[in-house]
Amino acid sequence: MKEIALSKKHRELNAKMIPFAGFNMPVSYEGVNAEHLNVREKLGVFDVSHMGEFLISGENALELIQKISSNDASKLTDGKAQYSCMPNEKGGIVDDLIIYRIDAEKYLLVVNASNIEKDWNWIAHHNTMDATMRDMSDEMSLLAIQGPKAAEAMQSLTNIDLANMKFYTFEVGNFAGVEKVIVSATGYTGSGGFEIYFKNEDAEQIWDAVMEAGKDFGIKPIGLAARDTLRLEMGYCLYGNDIDETISPIEAGLGWITKFTKEFINSEELKMQKENGPSRKLIAFEMDEKAIPRKGYDIVDENGKKIGEVTSGTMSPSLEKGIGLGYVPTEVAGLGNKIHLQIRKKTVPATQVKLPFYKG
Repeated sequence: MKEIALSKKHRELNAKMIPFAGFNMPVSYEGVNAEHLNVREKLGVFDVSHMGEFLISGENALELIQKISSNDASKLTDGKAQYSCMPNEKGGIVDDLIIYRIDAEKYLLVVNASNIEKDWNWIAHHNTMDATMRDMSDEMSLLAIQGPKAAEAMQSLTNIDLANMKFYTFEVGNFAGVEKVIVSATGYTGSGGFEIYFKNEDAEQIWDAVMEAGKDFGIKPIGLAARDTLRLEMGYCLYGNDIDETISPIEAGLGWITKFTKEFINSEELKMQKENGPSRKLIAFEMDEKAIPRKGYDIVDENGKKIGEVTSGTMSPSLEKGIGLGYVPTEVAGLGNKIHLQIRKKTVPATQVKLPFYKG
């Protein structure tokens, strides 16, 4: 089990630590609901240092990224980031990721913790153009400082203009007295904020500074459990739940990051799927009664026949109702359409809704 640089800090804060993707990670501190609502209303800091970081560089860096990713990275300029996915050759997804353009010949790829080795091998296998690859995952830490007060609370730590930083852009500068920190206006909560990348040896200094700067604004440490409820309220896909090696970006509603202005791995098949329409779709739903949908629950029709499965579900702390995502046949999908969930021996109705669940 790998330890992240700030493990000692989390234990001092009485975090509940669990094994996650091969790392010992803080899942909660004072409880999911309190942490979730603190991010929605104020701000919180997540340690997500388990994520993977690959540096792709050289004159053929973009060519490699264009081949392995579904989005069009040629649209990026220095200081811009892009959400994308890596399709496999069977119609599914190797992983979803964020691509940061540092300059024309240098890109940072941020991938999911559980897929670091798999992603590295996949990209290396397709690196026929000899781009330079460097796995920096074990050297870097990553904090997500999220919430409506994040910019105001963190401004004292940097000369980067946080309030005017546009979504999916980043700057490299001094943060909390540490040079060459990547400060990125990204995050997976839907409440704004930043993700900051830095070397492991600077982790404690930066953590202490972030907690001190945020003290008067109500900052709290937030665990992975609240990260999951926050992303679900936005309808953001989680790899291993809503997307995986068997689910295509078209089925998952990720057509917006699948650009057919270029060729990439399996682009012809995905283009045909988009033109013909997929046979199943990811839908969002809210429970009509007091019930909590969970991953793996069957979605059934009015006769109790299984038509799909829940991929993510929770009791929404912001909305105080059961919400979820799942796959159903395309002919069943449609806003306002009813579905039913098999929850133990009971069949509970739900209504398909438009994302995000949480409107802010």
